[in-house]
Amino acid sequence: MANSASGRRKVFLIDGTNYLFRAFFAIRGLSNSRGFPTNAVFGFTNMLLKILREHAPDHVVMVFDAPGKTFRDELYAEYKGHRPEVPEDLISQVPVVRDLVSAFRIGQLEIEGYEADDVIGTLVKRLSTEDVDTVIVTGDKDLLQLVGPGVSVLDTMKDVTYGRDEVIARFGVPPEQVVEVLGLAGDTTDNIPGVPGIGEKTAAELVRQFGDIETVLARVDEVKGEKRREALRENAETARLSRRLATVHLDVPIEFSLDDYAVRSPDREALAKIFREMEFARLLNEFAEDRKAISYDAYRAILREEDLRAFLVEVRGSGVLSVDLETTSVDPMRAEIVGVALAHRAGEAAYVPVAHRGLGAPAQVPLALCLACLRPFLEDEAFPKVGQNLKYEWIVFRRAGIRMAGIRSDSMIASYLLDPSRMRHNLDELAREHLDHRTITYADVTGTGKKQIPFGDVSIDRATTYACEDADVALRLVQKLEPQLQADGLGDLYGRIEIPLLTVLARMEMNGVLIDVDLLRALSRKFEGELREIEARAHALAGEAFNLNSPRQLAQVLYERLGLPVWKRTPKGGPSTDIDVLERLAAQHDLPREILRHRQLAKLKGTYVDTLPELIHPDTGRIHTSYNQTIAATGRLSSSDPNLQNIPIRTAEGREIRRAFIPGPGHRLISADYSQVELRILAHLSEDPTLIAAFERDEDIHRRTASEVFGVSPDRVTEEQRSRAKAVNFGLMYGQGAFGLSQQLDISTREAEEYIEGYFSHFASVRRYFEKTLEQARRLGYVTTLMNRRRYLAEIGSDNRQVRSAAERMAVNTTIQGTAADLIKVAMLDVQARLDRESPETLLIMQVHYELVLETPEGDLDRVRALVQEEMERVLPLRVPLKVDVRAGLNWSEAH
Repeated sequence: MANSASGRRKVFLIDGTNYLFRAFFAIRGLSNSRGFPTNAVFGFTNMLLKILREHAPDHVVMVFDAPGKTFRDELYAEYKGHRPEVPEDLISQVPVVRDLVSAFRIGQLEIEGYEADDVIGTLVKRLSTEDVDTVIVTGDKDLLQLVGPGVSVLDTMKDVTYGRDEVIARFGVPPEQVVEVLGLAGDTTDNIPGVPGIGEKTAAELVRQFGDIETVLARVDEVKGEKRREALRENAETARLSRRLATVHLDVPIEFSLDDYAVRSPDREALAKIFREMEFARLLNEFAEDRKAISYDAYRAILREEDLRAFLVEVRGSGVLSVDLETTSVDPMRAEIVGVALAHRAGEAAYVPVAHRGLGAPAQVPLALCLACLRPFLEDEAFPKVGQNLKYEWIVFRRAGIRMAGIRSDSMIASYLLDPSRMRHNLDELAREHLDHRTITYADVTGTGKKQIPFGDVSIDRATTYACEDADVALRLVQKLEPQLQADGLGDLYGRIEIPLLTVLARMEMNGVLIDVDLLRALSRKFEGELREIEARAHALAGEAFNLNSPRQLAQVLYERLGLPVWKRTPKGGPSTDIDVLERLAAQHDLPREILRHRQLAKLKGTYVDTLPELIHPDTGRIHTSYNQTIAATGRLSSSDPNLQNIPIRTAEGREIRRAFIPGPGHRLISADYSQVELRILAHLSEDPTLIAAFERDEDIHRRTASEVFGVSPDRVTEEQRSRAKAVNFGLMYGQGAFGLSQQLDISTREAEEYIEGYFSHFASVRRYFEKTLEQARRLGYVTTLMNRRRYLAEIGSDNRQVRSAAERMAVNTTIQGTAADLIKVAMLDVQARLDRESPETLLIMQVHYELVLETPEGDLDRVRALVQEEMERVLPLRVPLKVDVRAGLNWSEAH
């Protein structure tokens, strides 16, 4: 048992309600893949773990406020009356936090009619007769009045412990007089009024001089300052009431035995369940039970050529091969092979080390010989290969001279299709969920931080178990997940689109993109000059120099110096300077407009102009992005390292950056971009006759919508009306409501409602389609795309309005955007297959939303333009024609 330095037991009394609120407001925007908010749970969990690990208490009591009114509400009707309603996102997390505390096997207390402060105060008094050191864990300053011999207050978020000296430093008075200061100064947090005009500093001076409130009031004539004396005379009863409100009661009726709150080992299974639902991967890995459902007995290392060839005879007879590479880098374009793990039956696997150089490492099969033995299997289209994230293996093998074929299944992709909202699809988590097995992690064998060693220095025995397990687990996973895919009707999407796409994406990544470094360097100098000019204008507008990148200094200029209105506050209560606020303020003053411009330009410079040259591969001279196939729940691809999908096209700066993307000598770039594909899919899905007719006549769909909504002929539609119609078209597709549309167009909610009603009155089939989609989502718990991709929406029936509304928006959007994502994927497959036959020197180099970018020899330009347009426009039969804009040029901007 851990005891304090004095040898006494340590008892921690945790103000659970206080920490729950602090955790919620300290971390914002955190939710799981189903849209359930998780910020309070996450913050609370980390706070609790910090206490248990760093302080090792012997006993812990978790105290919460009981629901309902307390005696203080009877004393003062306005007590805490200024506080806003508790956010729905916090209310929904309270039961999870209570379950979490139970899973830690920590006792909980709440007493009806009393606040947590009073329960804690009563426990402090009870424990004063015990041989213990009591620590109150809270951020509430009121509880500092309880500090005394053997009693301290710990604020883990500020990492401050309050004893008597710290309380005096904080309040200017010792703990027993804190309540006197609070009675005079009041407490804005709890809406305790205090005496007007007297703050904490003045209150502390008065208490030091007179001792307590009653003495101050009795000797008010001795108080300095006529206004202060007058305030005390007029508010004497308020001061007395405030003192009573701030006083922590020490006589709450509680049945309490310290032994019931002894620290015990947590319920790891219950914790793992919560962390799995919340999608806290690190915590899940830490607290999941150390189950080893898989035997390592049939794993072996192969160190000789004859043993490798004998093993491959076994592989040929099994009819399947799971492959996993151990390398020197997570970047497949820079990774060198250290070893190859192979599994052909569940529980049977081998590891072929080729580059282990650790102390005592034995002779190994040379890499070239190993690859020569594997080539007949890896390049055999008819022999099935499986694995986890095989796009990585494909690239590494291709760089080593092997063109991997016959990929049948990938556990990461299978998991993604079955649960696209899941945050991660890594092998460790999938093994734990589907196989009830905890894998050996990379950190387990290499270490972490400064002590981490290269995988090539890991002993072959340890490397063998680790690598074989990866190949074995991947094989077991695909064997388990493939039947689920078939049962859910996802077999065609998996086998005909997602698995073949893996190879196309790998080839695209290897093709890479050529950039004009000199142009980017010139652009960097230009942007730097413009940023200095913006900064000078901003300083002139502000009337003083300040740091444009400092939110605090910017807030002082905007709100204190210029007196602009505060539209929103930060979680800590300060005035916000985020982009939404600046956009609103820009209509009132030029300075916010300059700040927005500065932020946009600085981001483009830092993210692309200065960064892209640093990412050029030393061997290829090109940039090689990574296309992520298992991230977006709608099915869309994403791009990272670098993200090539977020370079703006509508701004002059974005177009300048795109000019830096160029073809090789003797080549041209081709951009093929679907025109209004999501609206065309909406027309098909909704079968709306007006939309269908507009697309069949190749009309400007936004002008047609404006014509219908505003009741004017298409030739009389203004640009403003077209712009607003465009916002309505896309907003409704993304599930946007009247409030969101009003914010976007800077109009009243009522006017936005009129726009939406006007739209639906002319496009009634669209409304019916949306309603039908939501009905399906509520009935089945998921929605589907045209190609049967599923997105599960567990929160569609949530009692939390915000969570439910978010799920409804996802339902509407996914059927359209998800279908468009499927469409561009099929287009990539068809275009690549056609190029392989007719123009093998043409490279597919980028995919950006609904655009494909190719690099083609000048001699093939016309032929490739035609074939790309033909393949993309016939990829999926719809009720309206698909239209693709195809252009060519000497850079990406020119081609788009």
